[in-house]
Amino acid sequence: MAKKHKKGWKTRSTGRFGPRYGLKIRRRVIAIEEQMRRWHRCPRCDRLSVRRVGTGIWKCLKCDLVFSGGAYVPHTPAGVIATRTIKRLSEAGESAVMPEEKEEA
Repeated sequence: MAKKHKKGWKTRSTGRFGPRYGLKIRRRVIAIEEQMRRWHRCPRCDRLSVRRVGTGIWKCLKCDLVFSGGAYVPHTPAGVIATRTIKRLSEAGESAVMPEEKEEA
């Protein structure tokens, strides 16, 4: 069992692993699980009311929006970049999506 420190248990959510797997991996798990369990911002109503329902499924408790996202966070860095690129290309118009091919003579 972990020692009780001044500010609480040292192991937090990874106490279930005991001494296995190494400290570095357990710290990574702590960081991921704490990020997963906190409140996230809703893309529709813009409130901190989104919670994880299942793997990759997120639900806003205020407006009942259910959407898919990352396994541990609702908006992954790659997803944010893809959304930004799609928005930029849709604003530029159809010509930006399909570059003109050179005509062969």
